[in-house]
Amino acid sequence: MLSRNAIASVQHVRCVRGLSGRASNILSALDIPNSHEIPGVYDGGWKGSGETLESVCPTTGEVLARVRSATTSELHETLEKSKDAHHFLRKMPAPARGEILRQIREALAAKRDPLGALVSLEMGKIKTEGVGEVQEFVDICDYAVGLSRMMNGRVVASERPGHTILEVPNPLGVVGILTAFNFPVAVYGWNFSLSFAAGNANVWKPSPSTPLCSIAVTKIIAQVLEKNGIPGAVSALVSGGKNVGETLVGNPDIPLISFTGSEAVGRVVGKAVQSRFGKTILELGGNNASIVMPDADLSMAVPAVFFGAVGTAGQRCTSTRRLFLHRNIAPQFLDALQKLYVSLRVGDPLVQGTLLGPLHTRAAVGVYVEAVRRLREQGARILTGGQKYDQVELGQGNFVQPTIAIPKHVDPADTIWSTETFAPILNVAIFDELEQAISWNNGVPQGLSSSLWTQDMRSIGKWIGPEGSDTGIVNVNVGTSGAEIGAAFGGNKSTGWGRESGGDAWKQYVRWSACTINFSDAAPLAQGVDFSA
Repeated sequence: MLSRNAIASVQHVRCVRGLSGRASNILSALDIPNSHEIPGVYDGGWKGSGETLESVCPTTGEVLARVRSATTSELHETLEKSKDAHHFLRKMPAPARGEILRQIREALAAKRDPLGALVSLEMGKIKTEGVGEVQEFVDICDYAVGLSRMMNGRVVASERPGHTILEVPNPLGVVGILTAFNFPVAVYGWNFSLSFAAGNANVWKPSPSTPLCSIAVTKIIAQVLEKNGIPGAVSALVSGGKNVGETLVGNPDIPLISFTGSEAVGRVVGKAVQSRFGKTILELGGNNASIVMPDADLSMAVPAVFFGAVGTAGQRCTSTRRLFLHRNIAPQFLDALQKLYVSLRVGDPLVQGTLLGPLHTRAAVGVYVEAVRRLREQGARILTGGQKYDQVELGQGNFVQPTIAIPKHVDPADTIWSTETFAPILNVAIFDELEQAISWNNGVPQGLSSSLWTQDMRSIGKWIGPEGSDTGIVNVNVGTSGAEIGAAFGGNKSTGWGRESGGDAWKQYVRWSACTINFSDAAPLAQGVDFSA
């Protein structure tokens, strides 16, 4: 009789031998073995003897690989190595760190296409989006290279003669980065690039459903670090589930936690980190709206809403989930939008020309089905979609039809409107005055991205001003989805108030000190206080 381990081994070999050519070619191009369990922990060396994670292709349902996560002892050992790595990195001049980032940028660019294909394979987004996500990491490396020479403090005038005040940034230490499945490469890039430039070591806990993307990225970074004699633990990887995340979040030696995920988990993370007086960058839910005015250029607005609602199968934080149409153009807009939905090319995201891939998991399909059921139950009119695809060739994947619905009532407090559904469902409402649409836009708990389509400068001024949108991203004649790296990315309210990527986001990755320096022969007190004996 075969032992339990032997049976598991036979099953694993069978799984690997059955790996499709499309999958094995991509893994091979990124030096990821497919003949045995893959270690999912890196701190200068690869290891992992904890729970096994399965990477499942959302298009075909095949198991791509089995990844060994971190045990408790391995996690603590990695954290200790990261602390030591920070001590090494903080002594390196910031421009020298920038040179390392330049090399990482070059290494990522050299693997852009296969890494983008892996994103499509493991996460499910179409290939052009997968490659674009890797390009985002490349771009933020470029940004951080320049930033490494411009992470400046300030000189503040002192009221006391012979004194000056400096505001000085210094590294924090170790930064914990917890990322989500939907951007398994770019979000780590946003955080790592700025944090590394600032002199911090980084510990990455990726989504347990996209371990291969994180392993591939870490391998690329590790090769650059090793070539330059830098400890690998400055970019450590700890694959795992909830227990790994909880350990990072609760660790007082990690002064900053950057978390991307749901509002519910973000609330837990925020409380836990605050309880130990740590810092957080939270990127949580987005329930994003586009408003289309009667003077909008529909040749621009319709395709932008189409991409916003359907791109990445509605699984972007910035996906368009609510659409507010002025009564005068609503019929024309919806007719044009439905024609795009009907013409949608759905299938394998790795095939050129595909515009809609699968949802990431079977559980996500269940969330979609439940959301559509709730819409029907409350009397919504389903204009298109509303069910899973029934084509045989899509049967093994998590494919659902993008849906346009007109709910019976418009109440931002209602669950239909106030809850983010991470699926391609677009709820539509008709308005008469801009103020009404702005009120609907602002009436939900989330505040990530919003978009106004108009050619009226007065409407634009109101939209971006104090009476306008309350989201972190406020666009005009640009969709809710597809932000560039140059500006800070993040949202307000229950989206978490976090900011990543460009702008002043780097200032969160340093500790600030106000340093008053006396170069005079006297020591006067501020505010004219006289405390002489």
